Amino acid sequence: MKLSGKIYTALIFIFLFAPIAILLVFSFNEARSLSVFSGFSLKWYGELFRDSDTLKSVQNTLIVAVCASVIATAMGTAAAVGIDKLRSRYIRTALDTVTNIPMINPDIITGISMMLMFVFVGRLFGAATSLNFATILIAHITFCLPYVILQVLPKLQQMDKALPEAAMDLGCTPMRAFLKVEVPEIMPGIITGFIMSFTLSLDDFVISYFTTGTGFQTLPIRIYNMTKKTVTPKMYALATIIFFVILALMLLSNLADNDDSRQLRAMRKAKRAARRAERAAERAARLQKAPPALSARKKTVIAVSAGAVAVIAAIVMIIASSDNQPRVLNVYNWGEYISDGSEGSMDVIKEFEKWYRAEYGEKIKVNYSTFASNEDMYAKLASGAVSYDVIVPSDYMIARLVDEGMLLPLNYDNIPNYQYIGEDFRGLFYDPDNLYTVPYTYNFVGIIYDANVVDEADTGTWDLMWNPKYARQILQFNNSRDAFGTAMYRAGISVNDPDYAVWDAALESLLEQRPLVKSYVMDEIYNMMESGEAAIAAYYAGDYFTMADAQADNVDLQFYCPEPTNYFVDAMCIPACCEDKELAEIFINYMLSEEPAIANAEYICYACPNSLVTENEEYLEDMGEEALAILYPDLGSFAELFNEYAYRNLDTEHLDYLNTLWETLKIN
Repeated sequence: MKLSGKIYTALIFIFLFAPIAILLVFSFNEARSLSVFSGFSLKWYGELFRDSDTLKSVQNTLIVAVCASVIATAMGTAAAVGIDKLRSRYIRTALDTVTNIPMINPDIITGISMMLMFVFVGRLFGAATSLNFATILIAHITFCLPYVILQVLPKLQQMDKALPEAAMDLGCTPMRAFLKVEVPEIMPGIITGFIMSFTLSLDDFVISYFTTGTGFQTLPIRIYNMTKKTVTPKMYALATIIFFVILALMLLSNLADNDDSRQLRAMRKAKRAARRAERAAERAARLQKAPPALSARKKTVIAVSAGAVAVIAAIVMIIASSDNQPRVLNVYNWGEYISDGSEGSMDVIKEFEKWYRAEYGEKIKVNYSTFASNEDMYAKLASGAVSYDVIVPSDYMIARLVDEGMLLPLNYDNIPNYQYIGEDFRGLFYDPDNLYTVPYTYNFVGIIYDANVVDEADTGTWDLMWNPKYARQILQFNNSRDAFGTAMYRAGISVNDPDYAVWDAALESLLEQRPLVKSYVMDEIYNMMESGEAAIAAYYAGDYFTMADAQADNVDLQFYCPEPTNYFVDAMCIPACCEDKELAEIFINYMLSEEPAIANAEYICYACPNSLVTENEEYLEDMGEEALAILYPDLGSFAELFNEYAYRNLDTEHLDYLNTLWETLKIN
């Protein structure tokens, strides 16, 4: 190979494996950063094995992958055999085309269509919820089947058709000939189909996202839902473990293959085929001399009957034991938005389960699921595919849910800790009569900047985001509402003005800013600001602390809140699909009690409307004066600021117009 060819090959391998190498190295990083290596540590591996939710999601992923790949392999092999035996070339071609459609079809179309089908069938049979483990398993089997057929069918076409015929001439039944002669010949295709099915199922996110129910979360969904904050380094550790396990399996497979040359494998294969034919002949001879026995058909009927009885017995046992199942509460919250036991914090969900059992003498199970955006949460609720008991949407989405009759009024007698919610957080525009919500956190948008790069004299207003001195060092929101919000707050325009001309003016301001912007980001902001790759960004105040804790030595991140800005509240609500309202209210009340409320406030680093938190000396001391000055500035009346500057829910026409303007900005 020429030198240029070697260099080209090396560059290809570097391009392929550099991201994995970086992830591997930083899984041993002492700090949270993915840009600055501060020292070797096994800290994140310890965190991983203490994270029961992540380990549970790994278990769920493996269960689905194994079940789906086994069933798809069996069904796909049978389908391939059936297609191979078809005599009509036109029918075979048609079936081949139909088989290829699921592979070509975009995953999002498959996921949405399957979700709609499950919802339709569930409502047809009166099911309270349509999505569960069975639906995600069926979905995975569906998209794995074509890959199995694609691997097995060529092996059947390559096989010598005389082999099974010879076995049957020697006395084998068709089934015995298939199992003893055909299956060994097509086994490489079956194994390849199984491996492909397992890999695809293990890796799938889109279809799983639309077909999974409450209380069952696969690893890709869990990682995706870590979008309220950056993905934690324990996920780097998990990815490293998975990578080395797969690498070990590949090495073992290659070592096994290298033991035999092609010629030896061909000779051994021929000898095995000959021995199988001899054994088949011997069995046929013994069967002729043996006393009458059950026919193959009768044996098949008996086996199928026994299997059916076993399945029915299992179903009966499950139904019989269902009365002993613990009471279930389904909670739907933002990713990384509750204290989960990591880094020595309190595991609020587990503590609630323990507290409830001690208080009421009854065992309960909390199924805790997460979403990435208000719109994702709304889509799940509106579909009717799943049922949740407690949700935590943001203010403008709460108003929409109330308008559409998707929330239940709360019985505040079951939530006595509501008394600790400050008056400034009652009677807000999304719930003016205090019927549906209990505030969970609140926060506002500010500007994070690197003091080593940005002059102090340039800070204090939104103009910093438009300052040409810092061209290509500015990060802007990668969502339309917040990005347009920065331009409208800068210009003193109402972010809820229905006049299209106002939105056009905001677009012009963003187009003016466009040459100065390094990138439009959401979660990418963490690594870019922590490493000093960018110097200025608009983001949520609470997330500033996460970045400051992981910043590089040459970076000095600071924060200020320009006026006016966006203020928002996330609140706990009970959706209309709730199946246990009383338990949901007990959970909300527990979340307002002192210990879990403080644990959540410290973990999330957002401001808390609960006086049990804001008046707790230990919390105030742990947070420190600097953090408290940022999270709890002297704003005067928060209710007045919130009602004036918070986003309101836009109607469909204005949302469509905003999306059109956003596309115009991104294209330019």
